[in-house]
Amino acid sequence: MQNGAFARGARLGALIVLAVAGPSAVRAAAALTGVEFTVPVALSPQAKAVNKDAKIMAEFTEKVQKYVEVHRRLEGKLPPIPKEATPQQIDAHQRALEKAIQSELLKSKEGDFFEKETRALFRRHLGIAFSGPDGADAKAEIMDEYPGPVRIVINGRYPDTIPLSTVPPKALALLPPLPEELEYRFIGDRLILLDVHAHIVVDAIEKAFRR
Repeated sequence: MQNGAFARGARLGALIVLAVAGPSAVRAAAALTGVEFTVPVALSPQAKAVNKDAKIMAEFTEKVQKYVEVHRRLEGKLPPIPKEATPQQIDAHQRALEKAIQSELLKSKEGDFFEKETRALFRRHLGIAFSGPDGADAKAEIMDEYPGPVRIVINGRYPDTIPLSTVPPKALALLPPLPEELEYRFIGDRLILLDVHAHIVVDAIEKAFRR
């Protein structure tokens, strides 16, 4: 029994040493001892980058899901909007939900969703989406809808004087999908995460793309 445990321990120690030494050492040891070792597969820089990007995307999606859980809980406490609601009724529902979310998430701040690494990843993806002639046209269209400098407040109401911009499908395809309560929107070169039902700016990325 002890000999078997020792053998297993020795083999584990050898694996650790050989793994550090590298795949060539593993193969050489196998040839000398007749023991079959598994050669550790080193990830390429590209594979590591993909894994890191996937982790960033997953963390962002997790934060979105937690926000939506709060959103749905609070909206569920409000009277439902009539099927044939008037603009006034829709506005009243928006503002009631806005106040409820603002009261629940008092400590909301810029960067809660778009952390440093998330901002870098989104900017990189938007750079890809806006590359080429089509991308230049898409950026020009976004900037044409931009009325000029405007102040936004995280967890505050989206400015009523600013029309909602369109987001090119190519850009949406490269960003994490969102539940129906949230949308990506642009205000100039600023990308915002918008709570559609409450008309709230959840978070924002300044200079999301190069003009």
